[in-house]
Amino acid sequence: MGGLRFLFGVHDWGLGHATRDLVLIRALQRAGHHVTVLSATRAMRLLRAELSGECDFVELPDIPKPLSRYPTLFYVKMSLALPLVFATLRREQKLVRSLCRQRRFDRIVSDTRFGVFHPEIPSYFLVHSLRQIIPGRPRGLETMVERHQQQMFSVVRKVLIPDEPENGLAGDLCHNLALDWSNRLAYLGPLSSVRRQPCEEDVDYFITVSGAEPQRTFFEKLVLEQAPRLRGRVVVTLGRPERVPNSARVGRLAVHSYLNREQQEEMLNRARLVVSRSGYTTLMELAELGKRALFVPTVGQSEQEYLGAHHERQGAWHTVEQSKVDLARDVLAAEAYRGPPQVAGTRTAVERFLSLVCGE
Repeated sequence: MGGLRFLFGVHDWGLGHATRDLVLIRALQRAGHHVTVLSATRAMRLLRAELSGECDFVELPDIPKPLSRYPTLFYVKMSLALPLVFATLRREQKLVRSLCRQRRFDRIVSDTRFGVFHPEIPSYFLVHSLRQIIPGRPRGLETMVERHQQQMFSVVRKVLIPDEPENGLAGDLCHNLALDWSNRLAYLGPLSSVRRQPCEEDVDYFITVSGAEPQRTFFEKLVLEQAPRLRGRVVVTLGRPERVPNSARVGRLAVHSYLNREQQEEMLNRARLVVSRSGYTTLMELAELGKRALFVPTVGQSEQEYLGAHHERQGAWHTVEQSKVDLARDVLAAEAYRGPPQVAGTRTAVERFLSLVCGE
């Protein structure tokens, strides 16, 4: 079936959701479908830069991001923000219903924007987290949150998971579940917007700064202070698509305000070791390329902290808390890890996605 009209909602915490969704949006376009993107802030700027003239765009603020310097304060602020979260979801629903009347969408796909669905239009949530990893892992509380998410996800036809059904990259986020999800779930396999290239690994360390503020800025400051002490060729990208792209030399470092997806792909392929956040999209990209890495989870984001610790235990990638980072020491430790597990390629995941959302 060709020529379907899609509304594609994209979460804007960091850039990971936007970069993985690029793969699916471009696949829909190649298949002859039209896509309207709904997102906001930095994710929207990235998508506009990559898809300008190819899609329609609708900007709508996402749920609040009460990040802070300290993890405990983050959880307090997030709890206090829940009324605003629910108000945002209601605002999303109101806009989506209006857009559907005006533009007559045939399908809706939403990556972690849970107000972007319509009860009368085939709708799909794309998520990699069916439960929330709570500090201390209280089983009863995690099960209660999983049950809440199960109920929240019941409004869509399928929940699409960018991971393998077994032994996946996401660990307990979407495996070893406490509840029976029956046939609600469809495991696509990992999604990566970067591809392996035949090139020399001539960059010793590629450091990518990302994450929601204020932690992105804290990480940038740490990197620019410590990276000059690294030996070899070092390339840094600050992950600021809102700036006019520029490059500079800081000592022996090559520092870029922002690299587009083609440039990012080149640097990831050329890097001998990657230093980055432990966001799930980054894990999928590094697994696609088979790269070793040093992870520095965003402070207060329990999912990144869990993923970093999980793969540290598995012996795949090294992880260090942001407050304890010593780049010169930690990159050497990271080089001793075996690297990511082998996963199915992105092409397989895209084929499964298209079959599910276009075949009904």
